[in-house]
Amino acid sequence: MRLPFFTVDVFTLQRFAGNPLAIVENADDLTTGQMQTVAREFNLSETIFVQRAANPAHSAKVRIFFPTAEIPFAGHPTIGCAIHLAQKAHPAGDFETLVILEEVAGLVPVKVSRKNGEIRAQLTAPVVPFAGAGNTPTAQMAAAALGLIDGQVGLGTHAIAQWQDGPTFLFLPVSDLTALANGRPCEPAWSAMMDHCEVHNAYVYTRDPSAPPNSYRARMFAPTAGTPEDPATGSASALLAAQLLASGELSDGLNIVGLKQGYEMGRPSDIGLEADVADGRLTAVRISGNSVPVSEGWIRVE
Repeated sequence: MRLPFFTVDVFTLQRFAGNPLAIVENADDLTTGQMQTVAREFNLSETIFVQRAANPAHSAKVRIFFPTAEIPFAGHPTIGCAIHLAQKAHPAGDFETLVILEEVAGLVPVKVSRKNGEIRAQLTAPVVPFAGAGNTPTAQMAAAALGLIDGQVGLGTHAIAQWQDGPTFLFLPVSDLTALANGRPCEPAWSAMMDHCEVHNAYVYTRDPSAPPNSYRARMFAPTAGTPEDPATGSASALLAAQLLASGELSDGLNIVGLKQGYEMGRPSDIGLEADVADGRLTAVRISGNSVPVSEGWIRVE
């Protein structure tokens, strides 16, 4: 079986920045095991497989894999794949279109537009974020796991918490950009914290004082899931809306948040986050970003 593939960099306008993604087309005849093997071969944080939509009114059915497991929803594969499909349908000129992807977590509508040569997509998360069920670590446990000192984990009203929208993330607020830059998984404390919390993904964030108000910088570590550090994590960015609401940072109405990730690892990613709040509750979360093509070819699958 010989299938076309493409790689793109997502949440950036520059090649070799942002978060790389592999897109495999014509994947209808692949088994789950074959998809997992291909994802492990690419060894990127995620690989997305494009299949025929179950509903002809939709753009495609997709499945998304870490190198180690399938996940029901992820932001950067959704943004990158939607832009890829829209560019194939509109190879030239400005346009606006709606790409609807059938994901394991549900239908994901993605608005894609090209204006003055710049293409951008905005997805609406298929699930409104909700609290995770696992344990949360103490600040001291989290500091040891990140190689930080006491007092560097915590950010005003922001508490350590778990949030879920398909995948589950542990949210670890830290005091400032120095703590963010110095933090990294430190064993055996890291694995002990992950086992205690029953998660694999930790999202570490703080305020970005160099950016407009309501802006944040983040890093995401998931070494036990095959991703030592992720340059941009769309699903966790969507969950950040719930974390910010719980911390008293959002108000009723439309909230616009600026988010940067991947800068500490040399893959700068710029992510747009919008959150709708009504009567103190999240009603919708949207993630937006750009994508640029990098490579294409064929992969042989036995």
